[in-house]
Amino acid sequence: MTTRIIRSATKPPETFALDRLATPIGMALIVTDADGLLRALDWEDHAPRMKELLRLHYGAVALNDARAPHAIRAALSDYFDGDLASLGTISWRVAGTPFQRKVWTALATIPPGATVSYGAFAARLDCASAARAVGHANGSNPISVVLPCHRLIGADGSLVKYGGGLARKRWLLAHEGAAV
Repeated sequence: MTTRIIRSATKPPETFALDRLATPIGMALIVTDADGLLRALDWEDHAPRMKELLRLHYGAVALNDARAPHAIRAALSDYFDGDLASLGTISWRVAGTPFQRKVWTALATIPPGATVSYGAFAARLDCASAARAVGHANGSNPISVVLPCHRLIGADGSLVKYGGGLARKRWLLAHEGAAV
């Protein structure tokens, strides 16, 4: 009789660093990888949502308490201090489907102080009939603030759907000079 060793096909968990940064609208959770790239940014009171998004995008994830790279912490602090362009200096990497990545990458092209309706944003992406799909992808954005999902609004100009809560969305838009 021969003995077979069956190795698990399950891949080991992704390991990321988890840091915290105090902001005017709550404690931000900053998740970075071994290359120093931002993988997630969310709010401490929404940690379960962030962990679920990480699980959906990467499978098993291990978060180890560690300081985020200075450049990321400085850029985020500068943003909250009023240097709105500093977000553009942050290097990031996302997983997700090709459609989600298309939406998330396009979010970064909406300038601070501007808002766009979900429908108009979908049209920009040549997906005019897919406003709901764009909204769903937007809601799965793992890098809040940096990939500015808060700049998407309802067709009637209303503030709708923000994973960090509408009060934060309102604050972020006002901070950027958008009419809210």
